[in-house]
Amino acid sequence: MAKVELKKPIVEEIQSCIKDAKSVVVVDYRGLTVEQDTILRKSLRENNVAYKVYKNTMINFAIKGTEFEGLAPYLEGPTAIAVSTEDATAPARVICKFAKEAPKLEVKAGVVEGTVYDAKGIAAVASVPSREELLGKLLGSIQSPISNLARVLNQIAEQQGA
Repeated sequence: MAKVELKKPIVEEIQSCIKDAKSVVVVDYRGLTVEQDTILRKSLRENNVAYKVYKNTMINFAIKGTEFEGLAPYLEGPTAIAVSTEDATAPARVICKFAKEAPKLEVKAGVVEGTVYDAKGIAAVASVPSREELLGKLLGSIQSPISNLARVLNQIAEQQGA
């Protein structure tokens, strides 16, 4: 069997993984211990983020002609990709948080909703709260004035009743 036929399923696997992705983050995992890598994979899995190590040439073939083609210049050395189809900021958030504990983990670049970011850009994306957190803050800020008004009206009613 030719080498191309062996590599084709891997390229197709990467393509199917990134097909509906909202974001892809590329990292250099050199220097991580097995324990650290296990913890990273677990936290990514808990956030519904797929994480896998692929050869750079396979990733290059898979991203050709897609919105993730901008990652090609960053594909040097050992590379792992983290892909999310649900939360656009989840891979960046989890990886950057973990990189603080394990400085050997190096963020190379990423694509978030069609925009290519370098390592600094991904760090900025990581600081954006998740959709659920933002909705919670919005509801809290909407609810606060209403509850304050209810308290004031209740106090006025109590004073007039006395």
